[in-house]
Amino acid sequence: MYLFSINATSAKDQGEFKQGEECPFIAYINFVDLFGAEQLATLYIMKEGFREIKIVKRKFLKIDETHKKDPQISEALAKGYCLQVFSSH
Repeated sequence: MYLFSINATSAKDQGEFKQGEECPFIAYINFVDLFGAEQLATLYIMKEGFREIKIVKRKFLKIDETHKKDPQISEALAKGYCLQVFSSH
């Protein structure tokens, strides 16, 4: 599994985010290679209405039993990905 720290700009007003506001994400992508995982992270964030996606950090995470207790990791294992957005940096 790969974890990405990503900044993306909201393409429209949505929830607590205003159009043009930069938002920080953590994307959990359960995929075998880094290039594919990066592309999937970008597409999933674009699907949520964000643009100008910049990957800030990348990390490979070897999953063990303690990681499986984390709700975001569990979701990513079940459906292939999990996005977590924060209201500020």
